[in-house]
Amino acid sequence: MIDKPDIDERMLAAEVAAAWSVDVTDLVFMPVGLDGNAWAYRVETSDGGRCFLKVRRGDFTPAAVVLPGFLRAQGLRQVVAPLALRLDGGVARRFGDYRLLLYPFHDGDSLWGRGLTDRQWIEYGDFLGRVTPGADVAAVLPAETYRSSAGERLRTLGGRAATSEVLGAFWDRYGDALHRLAETVDDLASRVPRGRHVICHADIHPGNLIADGDGPLHVVDWDAPILAPHERDLMFVYSQDFGDHPINGRRAELFREGYGPLEPDPVLLSYYRSERHLDDVAVFLGGILSPGASAEARANDLHWLTRIAEAVADPGYAP
Repeated sequence: MIDKPDIDERMLAAEVAAAWSVDVTDLVFMPVGLDGNAWAYRVETSDGGRCFLKVRRGDFTPAAVVLPGFLRAQGLRQVVAPLALRLDGGVARRFGDYRLLLYPFHDGDSLWGRGLTDRQWIEYGDFLGRVTPGADVAAVLPAETYRSSAGERLRTLGGRAATSEVLGAFWDRYGDALHRLAETVDDLASRVPRGRHVICHADIHPGNLIADGDGPLHVVDWDAPILAPHERDLMFVYSQDFGDHPINGRRAELFREGYGPLEPDPVLLSYYRSERHLDDVAVFLGGILSPGASAEARANDLHWLTRIAEAVADPGYAP
């Protein structure tokens, strides 16, 4: 749960209108995502149209700005790319300490809760199988290093959590298990095989897949793409954390129908799944310990933090 940013929304609406030459009639805050430095708004216009506005404190990465348009130009229609500015043909707009990107708004909901239909599983596999790097865009993408900052963040935040009124009991119960998770990530990172890199979205869980019913998929939130083994994205498919409808034999068969033959490396999958859990733990700890967080945001973060910690503390946990 993301709290509203401290932004004058009338000035923000005027900036969007001028930058993209749209007649803004309403700006509606959308409390979505987990990034404490990024916020979303629905922009409504006088002609009945709608757009999706992303506001980020600080700069977007060059990859987030360039890659979605490149992929659309390669025929990957599922990619939701930012709209061009009115004057210079760029896509990112400066707004004080913030940067803005404006996207088409697609009807439908994220697929986190209801899952993918059979047809969408095939399309999802086809999409991931077709995302490959081109020389002209690979230069702006970071490459996988297998050096995660999540363990160090956990250790720093864990010290604060242990003495926190809101997290003290939680840390007493789960702190040891979370430290073991950090050790597991370090061990797996030392053993992963180095292989061919592809373009990875890096956060392609069903919350970032939008569809209207059984309609086509729209892939959003290209904020942190990376060049990495295909397991970087496949870990969201082969995971019990894939929304409320994780992959099973039938869904795996449909996914492979679209993707093609694949044999994910088990060590890479384990590394990415455990590192993702560790990173989420650090993000949620940071959100709860943030002095500016609302009670609602803290409660939401604690809910998800506890879910992860319970899974990690289970003796049968296997990333």
